[in-house]
Amino acid sequence: MTQDATLAPVSDADWPEEIDAMRHGFAGGLNVYRTMAHHPALLRAWAELREHLVLRSALGPERLEIAILRTGHRLGSEYEWAQHVLRARKVGISDARIRSIRARLGAMAPQDALIAGAVDDLFDHARLRTPTLSRLNAALGKEGVLDLLATVGFYSTLGFLLNTFGTPLDDDIAAELAAAPLRDRA
Repeated sequence: MTQDATLAPVSDADWPEEIDAMRHGFAGGLNVYRTMAHHPALLRAWAELREHLVLRSALGPERLEIAILRTGHRLGSEYEWAQHVLRARKVGISDARIRSIRARLGAMAPQDALIAGAVDDLFDHARLRTPTLSRLNAALGKEGVLDLLATVGFYSTLGFLLNTFGTPLDDDIAAELAAAPLRDRA
């Protein structure tokens, strides 16, 4: 496969029979998972970790979305960013707060800067530095720290997939953002 090769999201007509039941759940609903459906065993293995991180993370919904947005930003994944702008709004994060996640840490609310700074540590140092880890342990506990690490790894993998294969943004997400774009002002 060449560097500029793409894998189009798998259509319903071409959906692999061995994961047919997944087409009616999370996997059939987003182009990122329809792209991953080219490898049914990987998608099947992916499902349980996805369910934990999305539905049962010790981070809670707001911290989870902050971590995903910062990861998407650091990867330059417009798909991931757009998808999670909408999810962040659904958990009550304002547009101003969402916009701040692309800025420097000092421009963010302290609780967001803690999470975004941890994402930056992972991208810049491939680990959490001791001061960051100490603050995270105090704020999140060990399960929260582990879920944060897993979240950044999970969404980095998705970002790599999205960026490599040029996965298009889902039509419904694009339409929702077109109807309600991220505002420049609060």
